[in-house]
Amino acid sequence: MQEQADSGAETPLRIGVAGLGNVGATLVQIIQRDGEELTRKLGRQIVVTAVCARSRSRDRGIDTSELAWFDDPVALAKSDKIDLFVELIGGEDGPALAAVSAALELGRPVVTANKALLARHGVALTRIAENADTQLGFEAAVAGGIPVIKTLREGLGSARVARVYGIMNGTCNYILSRMGTEGISFADCLADAQKLGYAEADPTFDVQGFDTAHKLAILSSLCFGCEIAPDEIFVEGITTISQADIKVADDLGYKIKLLGIAQRNADGIEQRVHPTMVPKASSIAGVDGVMNAVALETDHVAQLLLAGPGAGGPPTASSVLSDILDIARGTHVPPLGVPSEELTPYRQASMRAHEGGYYIRLNVRDVPGAFASIASCMGAAGISLESVIQRPDLRVTEPGLAGTDTRTVVLLTHSTLEQQVRDALAQIEGDGFTAGTPQMIRIEQF
Repeated sequence: MQEQADSGAETPLRIGVAGLGNVGATLVQIIQRDGEELTRKLGRQIVVTAVCARSRSRDRGIDTSELAWFDDPVALAKSDKIDLFVELIGGEDGPALAAVSAALELGRPVVTANKALLARHGVALTRIAENADTQLGFEAAVAGGIPVIKTLREGLGSARVARVYGIMNGTCNYILSRMGTEGISFADCLADAQKLGYAEADPTFDVQGFDTAHKLAILSSLCFGCEIAPDEIFVEGITTISQADIKVADDLGYKIKLLGIAQRNADGIEQRVHPTMVPKASSIAGVDGVMNAVALETDHVAQLLLAGPGAGGPPTASSVLSDILDIARGTHVPPLGVPSEELTPYRQASMRAHEGGYYIRLNVRDVPGAFASIASCMGAAGISLESVIQRPDLRVTEPGLAGTDTRTVVLLTHSTLEQQVRDALAQIEGDGFTAGTPQMIRIEQF
């Protein structure tokens, strides 16, 4: 097995970095710039000795002249020039998986920021690390610079987490924040986010909620001691959020946030990602822009909120470095909080059994009997309405509905089961008194 990285304080810890994008280049820069300070704190030198990236000629603002260069990340992971392997390539399979697996099988510690890799293969990689008696660090994989992984693995003692929720995607939070403060459309906010580098050219992974789902799957495993289950998450994105939704939420004292929420119920674990109306007075509502936040509700602490920058070179590189420092100090904890053999199989709680208040927006045809039919469907499903809102300024015209004579109507329900809401909306659509797709946003009283 590879000699462990904490074999002697006088021996430098040699780092190999695969992937020199924004995060990787920033990490190398920090280690090169702050080397003396890091040595003073640790009593041991940390040096980057080897790197791997697609292009050798690209100017990354760092000095690579004295570093060993690898074109193959697997070769770097296996090289005797390094003691610790940092994977910043990305992707749930391919070179990232092969390189991380190769390093761990040698007993070489690994640090990664790759949420997709961990969501898909985290349990298997954890078992490889445990069998080789080495470490797997992934603080940077969830919420960028926020130390939520370390908090869950080391900071809560015997506290049991009942629920975890948060804003885990800066792109979506930026878009929803600007829609709320500037009154502009989703499409315009997204275009600006792309210009500023907050959103990818293809933003689907972010705005459809899949990025948040990967992060939530990892957090659920750490919170509840279960296997990671990225395919057992209810996911909705933010692409259907309109200014009408933003305005009504504001009038009622709410903000709309894309949240990842996981909680333990009597029949299993409920994982969901969707737009959520949260009270303006709640702590999570105050997290705007590209910031992230993760809230933990435990039996020892009613609520612990961790907030900070969720993406970008310096915050993410800082989290990568924190894992490197822990390994240099000899910290050795199970990657998923408990030994992998103690992880319980994931048991999914039904999303349709979720109970709470609901915001429903309908395009109602301007014909006799429409409102009576809607009210009848709601009553038949056992749904009690808190309020019905109809204002001319809330008119929403969906694609394909131009020229249709409709009124935009908003219904707010008292606490009810999601299955009842879905049943009622199916009946309403079937009766033909509405046009387009109903909008449904869950309300959470955090």
